[in-house]
Formats: sequence, structure tokens, C-alpha cells
Amino acid sequence: MPCAVIVGAQWGDCGKGKVVDYYSKDANMVVRYQGGCNAGHTVVVKDEKFKFHLIPSGVIQGKRLIIGNGVVLDLEVLSKEIDDLKSKNIIPNLLISERAHVTLPVHKILDGLEESSRGKSEVGTTKRGIGPTYTDKVSRSGLRIVDLLDDEILDEKIGMIVEKKQKLLRYVYKSDILPSKKEILDYCLQFRDKLRKCIGDASLEIHNAIEEDKKIIFEGAQGTLLDIDHGTYPFVTSSNPTVGGVMTGSGVGPKNLNTIIGVMKAYVTRVGGGPFPTELTDSIGNRIRDKGAEFGTTTGRPRRCGWLDGVALRFATRVNDFDGLAVMKLDVLSGLEKVKICTAYEYNGKTVKEFPANLKILEKCVPVYESLDGWSDFSEEEWREIATKGYYALPNEMRDYLKKVEEIAGVPVYFISIGPGRESTICLKEIF
Repeated sequence: MPCAVIVGAQWGDCGKGKVVDYYSKDANMVVRYQGGCNAGHTVVVKDEKFKFHLIPSGVIQGKRLIIGNGVVLDLEVLSKEIDDLKSKNIIPNLLISERAHVTLPVHKILDGLEESSRGKSEVGTTKRGIGPTYTDKVSRSGLRIVDLLDDEILDEKIGMIVEKKQKLLRYVYKSDILPSKKEILDYCLQFRDKLRKCIGDASLEIHNAIEEDKKIIFEGAQGTLLDIDHGTYPFVTSSNPTVGGVMTGSGVGPKNLNTIIGVMKAYVTRVGGGPFPTELTDSIGNRIRDKGAEFGTTTGRPRRCGWLDGVALRFATRVNDFDGLAVMKLDVLSGLEKVKICTAYEYNGKTVKEFPANLKILEKCVPVYESLDGWSDFSEEEWREIATKGYYALPNEMRDYLKKVEEIAGVPVYFISIGPGRESTICLKEIF
């Protein structure tokens, strides 16, 4: 049962797209199991950059692609991604779970209004309608993909959704933007026929693939620290990026999963509000942001940057039971005289080694750092040359840094990225 899971080990934006693209060369199927178009996965192939929000990152490798029931689907975004790929002669071999929920234009309107109403407590949502879509799903009033295929059900559900949302917009948010039933219905019908042939029983197809011993990668969006249950709530996403989301978001049992990889940057970034113990607001933080091109794939917003947080990494490893790690953007830290890793926090004079649930405590935690020697910088071409030679061609100080990461997490490094493209990759362990 060769099934692998690729999970974000931080606050997302950690390079899962590249890891999935690399490992999917040996896979038969790639399954996206949660999140919506608030995710941004970037794949670089021969200096051409592909950005995906809903399409699984195995598409460039020509694999069977599944969008699982745990995903909330923006029909317009998905349609555009398919068209963009077709314009480059890439035809996605795609199946969409009939049980996935639909993000409607009214969800985006509500997302923006809800975020604005929070004032200083804004969580930093992308305003893509993700939270309101999951809210409708949980309140049992959402629209599922399968509903698009039945005119009677679609008409009835759209009618109920619009009636409810108009009241919410008018009386709670005092908004004069009130989408009509016809507008929402026309929106759904606009994309229905185009996507109809892609809709089916995703869980069944995944199950059949497992029975046939096919190799499957389950791809998460965002990261562990944005998980609705385990993340820095309420500064989180509205789904479960952690490994538990695989089962609920794709319809497979846990016994089928045999390899779980945590994807992490060699430093840490996050977007939006919320505590960030190792955040750097100085010239080093700016240097990391600029050198690492730390701007959101989905929003373009500048990311907050900081040293690697070992406390959070240990927490993510425990929650997901990682078998190994993929360490991304290691080259970004090059050229610094010293690099630091947070190994614990200090709070009220006490040492804290576990990641706190209480955000008031987390906000006041002071990182305890271990300082390591930095390493020389190289050009992108030189990093590619190093990658072809393998792990022992890396600078000694870089290898020492990786060993420290392994020591903190308690699991080995499987994958090292020292540049954006496939060529700038050192794989220490294949997953199939």
C-alpha cells in the first residue's frame, strides 16, 4: 500500500508544491485533500513557473489528479487553471469528488465583510470565501459538487442559500451588495457543463487504486500551525491540513498511509495576524524576505519572516507523526555569519519546550536560540552544480544545520531544496 502524505510543518507557504512535483514522478495519482483556492503551490520546471491554487501539483508530471471531498472548490478559479494549463498543452487528468463543497461568489463577499468586522482582531484571511464555505458545510446548508448535476436540487439549494445570505448581508452587515438567486444560479451553470465530465466518486477511485497497489501522494494545503484544531487558533485556516485531514478529506482509512513527510523551510514565515515567537523585524528578516521572495502566491502579501522555530517543529512532528522532513530554501540562509534555531521558549522565567495552546502565553514567549556557523553563498547555477553532486557537496556548516534540525525533530531529513527548480534538489530518500 504505497501511499505517502505531504504535509506542511509550519504556517504554510513552505514549498509543498515542489516536493509533490518531485516525488510524483514515481506516483500514479496525486490527491488534494483539503483547503481551497486560498492555497498557493508553486512548481518551477526548466525556469518556467507554474502556480496552482486547486489543481494538485502532480499535474506537470502527467499524473491522475483527484480533488477530494475535503476541498472547497471555487469553480471559476479551477476553470481558469484548467484553461491556463491547456494553453501550455498540459491536459489535466482530473477527477473532482462529488462530495466536495462549492465556494460561491456570495461566500467571498461575506469573507471580506466578516474580516473587516473583526477590526484589530483580523485573522488575515485571503478573502477567497474559504471560511464561509466551510461554515455552510458544517451548518449543513452548503452546496456540494453533486448538487450541480441535478437541476431541481440546484434550484432549491441556491434559493435557500441566497435567502439566508441576503438576510445576513442586509441586516447584520448592512450591505447593499445582495446577489440574486438568478446571479448565483447562472454562475453555477456557467461552469457545470465544463466540469461535468470530471465529477465522480473520488473515494472509490482512490480505494480501487490502493487495491491495485498504485502509488498515491496525498497533498495538503497550508500547514500544521494553521490547522483549525491544532494551529494558532483563531489565526488559522478553516480545515485540517494535518495528516488527519487525509482520511476525512479523501475517504481513505489510516492503515493505508505508510509515509508522512513534513515540509518546512530552513526558517519560518507566516502571513496575516497571530503570534510568531521567532519573527525578525530587523535587517536579517528583510534580507530573508527579499532573498527568499517571500510574497504570497495567492495574495502577493509580504510574509513575516523569522528564524527556525524548533518548538513548533517538534509539535508538528508529534501531531503528524512525520517519518521524515523536506527542508526547503536552505540556500536563502546562505551568506550569513551566524544562523539561529530556537530550541525552547522562556516564559515568566521558566523554560517552555512544548508549543502553547494559549496565545496570550505564546505571544509572551521569548525564544531561546542556539547559534550555528553560517555558510558561503553561491549563484543559482552553482547551487545546481552542488545538487548534482549530492549531500556531501554541501558546505560543512549547512550539513551541521541539517543535523541540528534532525536532532530537534527526532526524524531524518529526506529531501533538501537549495533553489526553486527541480534541478536544485537533493533527495536522500525516495518515498516509493
